[in-house]
Amino acid sequence: MSTARVLVVDDEPDIRGLVKEILEDEGYAVTTAESAAAAREARRGERPDVVLLDIWMPDLDGISLLREWNERGGLPCPVIMMSGHGTIETAIEATRLGAYDFVEKPISLAKLLLTVERALEASRLRRENEGLRNQFVMPLDPVVTSRAIQALKAQMEKLTAHDAWILVHGERGTDKEALARWLHEKSARREGPFITVAPGSIARDHAARALFGSEQNGAIQYGLIEQANGGTLFLDEVADLDPELQLRLSSAFARRHLIRCGAPDAVPIDLRVIAASSQDLDAAVQAGKFREELYYQLNVVPLQVPSLRERIEDIPELLRYYADFFANRDKLPYRQFPVAVQNRLRNYPWPGNLRELRNLVQRLLILGNAPEVSIDEVELALGTAPVVERPLHGAPLGIDFSLPLREAREEFERTYLLHQLGEAGGSVGKLAKMVGMERTHLYRKLKDLGVDPKSAVRDD
Repeated sequence: MSTARVLVVDDEPDIRGLVKEILEDEGYAVTTAESAAAAREARRGERPDVVLLDIWMPDLDGISLLREWNERGGLPCPVIMMSGHGTIETAIEATRLGAYDFVEKPISLAKLLLTVERALEASRLRRENEGLRNQFVMPLDPVVTSRAIQALKAQMEKLTAHDAWILVHGERGTDKEALARWLHEKSARREGPFITVAPGSIARDHAARALFGSEQNGAIQYGLIEQANGGTLFLDEVADLDPELQLRLSSAFARRHLIRCGAPDAVPIDLRVIAASSQDLDAAVQAGKFREELYYQLNVVPLQVPSLRERIEDIPELLRYYADFFANRDKLPYRQFPVAVQNRLRNYPWPGNLRELRNLVQRLLILGNAPEVSIDEVELALGTAPVVERPLHGAPLGIDFSLPLREAREEFERTYLLHQLGEAGGSVGKLAKMVGMERTHLYRKLKDLGVDPKSAVRDD
């Protein structure tokens, strides 16, 4: 279990010492500060999880310091005010500025510990809500039927007892982040934060500040790495990191310290890193596109996530799970997937893996009304609905009938879509209406077939 860090700010030595002793006896890591200036310096040195802040201090009162923090990037964490003679007006102002609660002097041991515990729990829930707000909620335990997933689950169970860094390999759409969350929730760091970094979604000009934080004119912004202190940092698609960030990350991980942008000093970090990639990092290292030292830092324990093609036995259970999930979450009518549909989906290649299957189930529940999903609906949703042959201005189909069925079908689809693209003047939007396909699936189909819409427009 990670140790929560508490900053106690009070100008009275006896109170600082008493509170420090009480909290350390309960297992907290405590730093003390005797003034606002010392509190600023302590906050620069390490991001606290809770601040106990006295209202009346000689250099700058607690309300003014609270206002200063609020105006310079927001409060670092829950702040609990301490006062022996506070007023209603003071309480209102502190609450407006974001204070979590008040503890009256003389301090009650039970009240102090309960307030700190509640503040930490509220902070943890807020972080979890922020992290999950835009994410799909997966079951904590992956659906296991296939041997591939059973083997993965067994390996993950062994890893829960260790704090080793992990590099998760797997195709896009295999829900590598869900597995990283599962490992975090089962680890000794479960009470700490789980912070996701997706390098591809961060603008390159702001990536260093987003990851490492910044200091400027007394204002401190804690970066994503520092926010993960005490918990787990998940680096998604780590191969998308540019060379400069790879170097800075490698240096920070090696020293267990980082330097915020614009800061003169390094600050300690204590976290577990789980990285993920759908690319061949070994090849990237050999090609000089990924730093070798960072690769070995992350690849302490490799974890391979199977594609959906490698676990087709799980598809019936996954269909039931997602149908039930979307029916409950989105108030959609529950629909059953008969055996014929299940068999059809077991034979689909699933280039988008679990993400594609999940989206398919949601679409079928939204667009369909019948209690059971039909084969025709599935074919249409997958973009594999049969098409009616039309003469291509007298041109032969150009299909080699000695080919296997799948390759012959691809040849026909390529010829058909090239012709229809010409009819549509190269417009994929018009093409989607003409062939009766959803545009996203059509783009994927064109890409799979090697058809470039821009170069497929006829000159006649």
